[in-house]
Amino acid sequence: MRKTPQRSCISCRKVFDKKDLLRIVRTPEGEVTVDPTGKMSGRGAYICSDPECIKKQLSGKGRLASNLNTVISPEQQEKIKKDVEDYFSKVKGEQ
Repeated sequence: MRKTPQRSCISCRKVFDKKDLLRIVRTPEGEVTVDPTGKMSGRGAYICSDPECIKKQLSGKGRLASNLNTVISPEQQEKIKKDVEDYFSKVKGEQ
């Protein structure tokens, strides 16, 4: 039996199973995007489904930009926030 990979949410710092988190990645080209597969190449950060964590990290005052070693424009923040919320609403709808 294999161990389930564990990751920490960049906002609340709680440890979750990797499959319960969403990965946000900065690709080698410098684009910041949501990675629902968790397998895209690039620097990644994980966020949990807690609305407060999402709000805090994607408001521009969180650790996301520093964890990804990049600057995230307000337009990118809004797109990522929408993608993250859409992903978690879809996942909760499937349960």
